[in-house]
Amino acid sequence: MSQATYNKMWTDAQKDLDIQLQREREEFLQPEQDLVKAFRMLATSYVKYVQIFRTLETAHDQLLHQQKRALIRQVLDGVIGRILELKKEMVDLEKSEFHYIDNILEDLKLLPEDMEIPIPRYFIKEQLEVLQQREKILDQILLEAGLQAEEPVEAMTFEEAIKIIQVAERARQGRCRAVHMKRIYVAEKAAKQPKVEVEMGLSPEDAATRIQKVWRGCVQRKKTENLREEEMVFLGMSLPPHLEAMSILKMDAEQVNALQGEIQERDDEISIKNKLREAEGLSIKETLQDQIGQCFIECRHIVGRFPDYPTEEAGGSMAILSQNTPEQVAAELAAKMEKALEKKDQKGKKEKGGEKEKSKDKKEEKTKKKEKDEGWKMAPSNFHSIMEEGNSQYKAVWQNRDKGWDFLQDHDPELMKEEKREEVEKEIRVQVDALMQQKLENLKLAVDGEKSSKPKKGKKSDKKKTTTRKKMSELEEDLTPDRTIDSLYEELVEEGLLIKAKTVNLSDYVGEYSYLGTTLRQADIEPMPSLADVRQLIALYGILPLGSQIVHEKAPLVKALLLAGPAGVGKKMLVHAICTETGANLFNLSASSITGKYPGKSGLRMMLHMVLKVAKQLQPSVVWIGDTEKIFSKAASKADREMGPERLEKMLPKFLKALRAPDRVLLVGTTNRPFDANLKPFCEVYQKIIVIPRPDYASRFVLWKHIILQNGGVITNLLNISCLAKVSDGFTPGQFIWAVQAVLTKLRLLQMSRKPLRTDEFIGFLATQDPVYREEEEAFKAWYAKTPLGRARTRALAGNTKAGKGKGSKGKK
Repeated sequence: MSQATYNKMWTDAQKDLDIQLQREREEFLQPEQDLVKAFRMLATSYVKYVQIFRTLETAHDQLLHQQKRALIRQVLDGVIGRILELKKEMVDLEKSEFHYIDNILEDLKLLPEDMEIPIPRYFIKEQLEVLQQREKILDQILLEAGLQAEEPVEAMTFEEAIKIIQVAERARQGRCRAVHMKRIYVAEKAAKQPKVEVEMGLSPEDAATRIQKVWRGCVQRKKTENLREEEMVFLGMSLPPHLEAMSILKMDAEQVNALQGEIQERDDEISIKNKLREAEGLSIKETLQDQIGQCFIECRHIVGRFPDYPTEEAGGSMAILSQNTPEQVAAELAAKMEKALEKKDQKGKKEKGGEKEKSKDKKEEKTKKKEKDEGWKMAPSNFHSIMEEGNSQYKAVWQNRDKGWDFLQDHDPELMKEEKREEVEKEIRVQVDALMQQKLENLKLAVDGEKSSKPKKGKKSDKKKTTTRKKMSELEEDLTPDRTIDSLYEELVEEGLLIKAKTVNLSDYVGEYSYLGTTLRQADIEPMPSLADVRQLIALYGILPLGSQIVHEKAPLVKALLLAGPAGVGKKMLVHAICTETGANLFNLSASSITGKYPGKSGLRMMLHMVLKVAKQLQPSVVWIGDTEKIFSKAASKADREMGPERLEKMLPKFLKALRAPDRVLLVGTTNRPFDANLKPFCEVYQKIIVIPRPDYASRFVLWKHIILQNGGVITNLLNISCLAKVSDGFTPGQFIWAVQAVLTKLRLLQMSRKPLRTDEFIGFLATQDPVYREEEEAFKAWYAKTPLGRARTRALAGNTKAGKGKGSKGKK
């Protein structure tokens, strides 16, 4: 598609965003008593923002204009953060991580596929060089340490080796025998031919006929190709030759521009900045001097003395020019005097204020009760200001801008001038501050007869302004001040605590949506989530916050995520997908990885400190704990708590406490037996818990088809995918992959053309595996019902049933 198409997509997305912001100003300000209506409002806004997010992400990825991309990126961060805020509100209202909004999608005429959360491609593109360099370093360390994973060599028995040698030798002898027989045949054929033909070859007439045949065939093929091309041009299905040559040249030019675009843009920025400095530098300097001098005079006229010049830390001349009018300066001084008098009065009233504080507490309790009675109200957003700013900037700059000049679609010189003018003004302001500070000293000496006293560093009065610092946790203390990040990184790799993530995209986690979720909930039956729902949550809680710094700082903070489910449902695959989509480092603190390493309390503290320090420095990072239930085991011996994974139980809360909002570090735990762990400390560590079930029929149908095609299979009428999906009820995707790989060997792939795949081939291998039985699935359901969110969901369902019975009894009366 052309650039005009993507510009139109951007325009449509901005219009939808403007309408959505206006709608939120009208609806979300008033409290809502009906929680069902409130959830519908939230879900509708969530769907709208997802559609805007999908459109903006496509436009940002395809547009070439750097200034447009910068504005779209700003709006994108705001939209992503708003989606996460709405998701949190929806979870708080419905007490469930999974939502079924089929009725809203039907009203908006959308498909479930339209609700798929896209992964922004700039997560990887913006740090591609850094990631490639880091991957090279990791491979080099693994190679030097002898930890590089090599292809496994299959061992064979002595009889199998002899058999392979015999087959190869017999094949060699057969080839030699065939070459010898061909020589005999050629010699016998040459002996039977007459000697005249052998010596003379073809006659001149036969040779000319053969040459004519080849030439005429070549000429006719060219004519036929030209006629076909003319017909396609006439029908409008292909470009004329001259336009096609131009398009090829344009493609080559685009490739060259892609390589030289950054260099050209930097050259333009430097040249524009130099021209601005030459043309407007003197006028900017004079204007600043006049404004600062006028401030000096006005201040002396009001206060009676010249002001002290602000330091660079306080903003320099910017702090002086921020004062709007002399009247406001006088008002500020009067306000300061009033505040000082109020503080004195408050000190005297503190002794008599005990009874008043009690009355205040009672008033606060009453206000809280009133808020509960008022109903649900939307919490203030941290991203509305970002979206409003981007929307207003779009309206002011791009909405009605003439696009005729923008042929190359690279950058706008006028906008670049405005940006560079601010930079030039900052540079000149530094020079002006030095000059005006000297001028102020001369004025004070000449008019008031006083010398300016420069503030000395480290005065005793500064010591009085001591700020209360928070107590630093154990893991935040720098235990390795004399070591570099590279040395810590290398040690963690050699110890196996930092591993290479597999290249797996989130889209490879195939699964279909649950089309019966709404129906089951209407029947008061809690449905099991589908694989597509799990994929959505991984994108929302794992990938989007890690990919953007602004989103991670301002969105609802998720420090720890737990993936629970039977073996083979794809928990490890999702961990690697988070790392692949965000370019995150993968730290492995699984039970098998840390057992016997860094013994004792000091060793454990050092290990976690190193992991935390490297993870923060090289963020984004994912800290993975496999078989995490072993850390919180109910029956653990003293030896296990000293050397085994159980010693992490008390340190993990401290590890999470050391993570702040700017730190893009995510703790991910995986377990297939969560019911073996102590529930209370388990839920205190993991903020979000996602239970991954066995796939339903729709997901099994899509999985079988995807896995067979991915491994080189061909689906024909002899292979009944629907039958496979029905028979494989209870089995996991990992077992599907194992069965397909067992069937589709190299020999079987070679036989595919004459021997198509059949359904019974896969069923035989699948029958050797143990499925996920109903008892195990019920155990996962019962365990999740004991978690904080599970208990809240149970209470909400019980309240709904009681309310329904009460209404029914009133109706009978």
